Amino acid sequence: MPDKPRLLITRKLTDAVLIRAARDYDVTVNADDHVFATDELIAKCQDVDAVLPCHSEHFSADVISALPERLKIIANHSVGVDHVDLVAAKDAGVVVTNTPDVLSDATAEIAMLCMLGAARRGAEGDAMIRAGKWDFWSPAFMVGRQVTGKRFGVLGMGRVGQVAAERARGFGMIVHYHNRKPVPEHLAKGAVFHDTVEGLFANSDVLSLHCPATPQTTGIINKDTIALLPDRAILVNTARGNLVDEAALADALESGKLFAAGLDVFCDEPGGNQRISALKNVFLLPHVGSATEETRDAMGYRALDNLDAYFKGREPGDRVA
Repeated sequence: MPDKPRLLITRKLTDAVLIRAARDYDVTVNADDHVFATDELIAKCQDVDAVLPCHSEHFSADVISALPERLKIIANHSVGVDHVDLVAAKDAGVVVTNTPDVLSDATAEIAMLCMLGAARRGAEGDAMIRAGKWDFWSPAFMVGRQVTGKRFGVLGMGRVGQVAAERARGFGMIVHYHNRKPVPEHLAKGAVFHDTVEGLFANSDVLSLHCPATPQTTGIINKDTIALLPDRAILVNTARGNLVDEAALADALESGKLFAAGLDVFCDEPGGNQRISALKNVFLLPHVGSATEETRDAMGYRALDNLDAYFKGREPGDRVA
């Protein structure tokens, strides 16, 4: 019986995923679930045939150039692949895959939580009660913004954006979106397409970010684009932190240009942005968009499906490089 392929799993995955992986592969696991430093990541990859990383491991061109010739596939446990230099991987003959589809529902749920938490001042109210400071009520107390009937802007009408739009319709919101090109009507479901970012932003009472992080989208939320939003709009980001110029966002929140923001992602992770964290009109989560039991199992299985296909001589279904 041939030896099992040797697989490095860089972070702690669910028990069900690890059991399946151990059945089919000779697995090396990260026992204490720490983030590998660059040198450690390179060293751990030296005697394996494949690696199953998360977005916390960065495969830069330098890292990829240091990989052994035997390592031929990086099967990511994520949809986003901005942590992997895809050009360098392709040049080195390393296959790269991701895990699309399976986390759309979970991430869209978090977008709704961030939207409602921001609009209805959820973090402020929670903190008040926990601190024992709720000792007053009046009709003017803790007044937030109602989302029913408001315009829900989707920047990036991919899988997650489409599900978020559907959830927003459940709140009676009117969906607008910008994408590289219009999506088919059976997916748009009446959503209003804008062929420019400017057009979308001007028509978004709530702007929800669902685009990938690319050189073109990095910092797409900045002083100039925030100015395009209606006064007292709400920003929701469950995509990638570097889509947002966080200093410009803080300025807009402090000035009242934006009513609030709901954020699950930040430029610096873990940790976040302390200036933003000090503001009352933000609802914050520690990058947990896909963190459900169901989704974590599904992501792990999808990554293993891609590995199985590769080692059986088939094209992985989710190949991105």
